[in-house]
Amino acid sequence: MLLIKNGYLIDPKSGREGVLDILIEGERITAIGEKLPVREGMEVYDAAGRIVAPGLVDVHVHFREPGFTHKEDIDTGARAAAKGGFTSVVLMANTKPAVDNPETLAYVIRRGRETGIHVYTCANVTCGLKGKELVDMSGLAALGAAGFTDDGIPLMDEALVRSAMETAARLDLPISFHEEDPSLIANNGIHRGKASEFYGIGGSPREAEITLVERDLQIALETGAHIDIQHISTREAVELVRQAKRKGSNIHAEATPHHFTLTEEAAIEYGTMAKMNPPLREEADRRAIIEGLADGTIDMIATDHAPHTMEEKAKPITEAPSGIIGLETALSLGISELVEKNGFSLRQLFALMSTNPANLYHLDAGYLAEGGPADLIVLNRDASWVAGEYLSKAENTPFTGKTMKGCVEATVCGGRFVYRNR
Repeated sequence: MLLIKNGYLIDPKSGREGVLDILIEGERITAIGEKLPVREGMEVYDAAGRIVAPGLVDVHVHFREPGFTHKEDIDTGARAAAKGGFTSVVLMANTKPAVDNPETLAYVIRRGRETGIHVYTCANVTCGLKGKELVDMSGLAALGAAGFTDDGIPLMDEALVRSAMETAARLDLPISFHEEDPSLIANNGIHRGKASEFYGIGGSPREAEITLVERDLQIALETGAHIDIQHISTREAVELVRQAKRKGSNIHAEATPHHFTLTEEAAIEYGTMAKMNPPLREEADRRAIIEGLADGTIDMIATDHAPHTMEEKAKPITEAPSGIIGLETALSLGISELVEKNGFSLRQLFALMSTNPANLYHLDAGYLAEGGPADLIVLNRDASWVAGEYLSKAENTPFTGKTMKGCVEATVCGGRFVYRNR
């Protein structure tokens, strides 16, 4: 038994807040209340002066296994997640081999179960990520796929997209879309504007995102599929999602910490360390994303944790891969940018980072309640720390060396400590 005493509990699902104790027996919470008694044999963790909240849920991460384990693997990714306060993650399927077949799906699920956190995985939408033939979505769903995505590669065949959404709707599983029309992009990862002019390249225009978001929102409204517009980056796409959500409850969108924190200026300052797809854009886009998070247009924060080696990131701007790591800095960036600078409550932040993503993927996560899962974090809201010394294999992020606000002191998953620093 584990008794977490004196913490300030925040449960975004019920709205419950206050100084309360939490008793954990096995993998479930068995009691929440004031001054619960300490009994013989209990492990007691004093969380006085700390926030106790549901374990975070990230529905967009790349752990690179199988095929690219020199960048990350499921073990190291899970450890990085636990350090960042995440107890549940959903893996993207752009591995090698891709998760388009039962064998690879079974392998990833098995490896995930060997970690200390809950690791789920999407399956691909199309065979081999080629955008031409749908996978056996029903068969892969029956074997445990949490959802479907070809993340990293946009789907350009409208008829195929419609068929995939129809099947996802029937299976009641989410389908997530990377919205960048490659026919409009000269060099990906860098915004067409000030940043592309600085590098003397064509860059990625905002229209590349807008056109596909508009298409897929309309198809989703017609099919009823629960879709996730991934890593939204433009103010126009935010407004398109806002209008679509007024017509259907099946529309969802996610924002990354880097898109609500940084602009294309970071791509100029940090080079490839701030190169990502879709790219960092203008201040007006960043503000629109924050407004979308505030009013519920964007209902999730997801890291798009994308590990690469430093050797890869040392290549020229047009050759280096896109993406940054994010699991270990996401919560602090949410606290500093959304809570401290933009007036979000911690309850709002935890809803965006735990309850809402858990709901989309039908996960038993994202809440604190008697009988509920013993997945939680203990947060020192006022502590500062310097980003670096990552548990991820990778270090590709522009936030290294930056002072971060809010420190995860303990992560509990399934009733066990999977991370603690005091």
